[in-house]
Amino acid sequence: MSRRALLRLGALALAGGASSPVRAQGYAGLGQDAAGFARVVPGVALAFPSDHGPHPDFRIEWWYLTANLDGDDNAAYGVQWTLFRQAALPGPQRDGFDSQQVWMAHAAATSATAHRFTERFARGGVGQVGVEATPFHAFIDAWEMRAGVNTEANTLAPLTVRAAAKDFAYTLNLAAARPLVLQGEAGYSRKSDRGQASYYYSQPYFTAEGSLSLDGHRVAVRGQAWLDREWSSQPLAADQNGWDWFSLHLSDDVKLMLFRLRHADGRHFHSGNWIDRDGSHPLPPDGIALTPVATSRVAGRDIPTAWQGAVPARGLSIETAPLNAQSYMATRFPYWEGPIRFRGTHEGQGYLEMTGY
Repeated sequence: MSRRALLRLGALALAGGASSPVRAQGYAGLGQDAAGFARVVPGVALAFPSDHGPHPDFRIEWWYLTANLDGDDNAAYGVQWTLFRQAALPGPQRDGFDSQQVWMAHAAATSATAHRFTERFARGGVGQVGVEATPFHAFIDAWEMRAGVNTEANTLAPLTVRAAAKDFAYTLNLAAARPLVLQGEAGYSRKSDRGQASYYYSQPYFTAEGSLSLDGHRVAVRGQAWLDREWSSQPLAADQNGWDWFSLHLSDDVKLMLFRLRHADGRHFHSGNWIDRDGSHPLPPDGIALTPVATSRVAGRDIPTAWQGAVPARGLSIETAPLNAQSYMATRFPYWEGPIRFRGTHEGQGYLEMTGY
């Protein structure tokens, strides 16, 4: 296959695949048939540090960091750093410009009055982008997530994260004393009742300290950060048109991950993990309630930016509010992503991501 043809396949992969509507393939084409790619199956033990690196036999994966930050100007901020890998074709890996791996990266910085974002693309195999498991290093051009001299595989800390664009830049130093968390059932995260799933782990215990420049205003920041790692070949069913995902810092000792995947017929698939000092506890789908309570007009559409969440078995009932309701990522695959706060039976902060609206 010619280099031009493979590049075209890569563009199609990032655009959601073939000519059929994206809505018929799940959000961003993630519900397309995954023939030829590796399958996600239960019972596979995740291993570190190797699973910090890429899994090229699977079609899609990401390294996804969000941080809730307080500035020395007494203002609240949020930042995002994400690197996505997608394989345009299954089969043996190719070298150089023949690589079938296509990469996309997003970075964002948010305050109560501003939301700035940017994205980048790269072809794998030529040194412009990639991820190394040991020592850990994820990068695209000058954006990077890099291990320190003493980074441990079971905490993935310490790390330094940096990104820059024309209207924002940040550098964060991340530390964590607690081990990584396996989401779902020991790292096997179900996305539907029909077999869709991913391998999924997190580091929700990062503390962050560094600097942020937003629209020319430079500020020292510190706060909490959350890293998500997932890989799959078909994480959505074809009729799942998006998701609503929450990462919540309830206290120093308790974290909570919740999501619902929306079906075209109005049904929703729920999942979550309650994370405390005793471990990561999967929540039954029927034990989670996520209900939008208010919408905001964002990018010409109505998006639910305030939510009620409940986990009755854990005594949790909260209502969330965004730091900035206009936290819209108008990227190739547009979505809403921003810092939130919540109150109710528990108080805290976190991040909300919503796709498919």
